[in-house]
Amino acid sequence: MTQLTWQKSSYCAQGDSCVHVATTTETIHLTESSDPTGAILTATPAAFDALLTALKKEPRA
Repeated sequence: MTQLTWQKSSYCAQGDSCVHVATTTETIHLTESSDPTGAILTATPAAFDALLTALKKEPRA
């Protein structure tokens, strides 16, 4: 398996809850620093783009 290089989100404030992203040519990986299980979400670039598009359309409270 390819060694992933993780980058902390630029939207992360100081604290324990930050999203980290790692990419390869075929996948995008997301994890959250305060998750004790170390769960990693893996998506294709197309699926990740669809997620971001949907999130941007959601009204903000």
